[in-house]
Amino acid sequence: MKVTVVGAGAVGASCAEYIAIKNFASEVVLLDIKEGFAEGKAMDLMQTASLNGFDTKITGITNDYSATANSDICVITSGIPRKPGMTREELIGINAGIVKAVSSSLIEHSPNTIIIVVSNPMDTMAYLVHKTTNLPKSRIIGMGGALDSARFKYRLAEALEAPISDVDGMVIGGHSDTGMVPLTRLATRNSVLVTEFLSEERLNQVKEDTKVGGATLTKLLGTSAWYAPGAAVSGLVQAIACDQKKMFPCSVLLEGEYGLNDICIGAPVILGRNGIEKIVEIKLTDAEKTHMQESAEGVRKTNGLLAL
Repeated sequence: MKVTVVGAGAVGASCAEYIAIKNFASEVVLLDIKEGFAEGKAMDLMQTASLNGFDTKITGITNDYSATANSDICVITSGIPRKPGMTREELIGINAGIVKAVSSSLIEHSPNTIIIVVSNPMDTMAYLVHKTTNLPKSRIIGMGGALDSARFKYRLAEALEAPISDVDGMVIGGHSDTGMVPLTRLATRNSVLVTEFLSEERLNQVKEDTKVGGATLTKLLGTSAWYAPGAAVSGLVQAIACDQKKMFPCSVLLEGEYGLNDICIGAPVILGRNGIEKIVEIKLTDAEKTHMQESAEGVRKTNGLLAL
């Protein structure tokens, strides 16, 4: 199992680290345009192998896509990160050109690969890959919902004063501060609905804190987060590589599901060796449907900025 991660910055390096530590891949290729940068990150990570007990080979390369040939899964993290006060949508001009060029180069050398898009604005970048490549929809996945759901569960556990292992919940919709749809109605603590423990007011606070989870970290760190995004990617990659049939909310091209067409947006999917093996349609309340439609309108507005 060969995995390529494009972009050796904080997010890309975290992706490579978490994938390697889980020890299911034979090789992780870390690629960057900056001379020697990926090589240095790969060497640093390989020097943790004996300490962390993994045998995955991590190879760093500068802008040579031939080294990525025959990758089973490719992760695109490249592009400029958010700065404080920036929205994900403001990144579109620069990142669209980068993602288009990167995806084309990856597919040239790995025509059967599955692509996971991390670059922001993530739903629009996933849509761009759909529109500019010939890959089937099952092999193009936007990471956002997996990360947003992890942040949702963190906030739920905080409100419940419970361990996160007790908590389950999901975020669908767009990967943006206004587009996320945290499904508080369905969230549980050990199979008991969290509505049994938390007031509507507290749950609304959890929802709002989840929506601005990325912006909160960007303000604190001065740039985008990297640990949780890297862990989210590694979860998706492992589910595919190990054919786990796990359910994650991901940005996926919808063709009628949730009443939406020709849009990449967060919805629960089953991930296995073939990538997206099924899109799961949850019965939403009227309010949740409205929020999903509003989220889709925001994504479409950003998609409209693409030069397709």
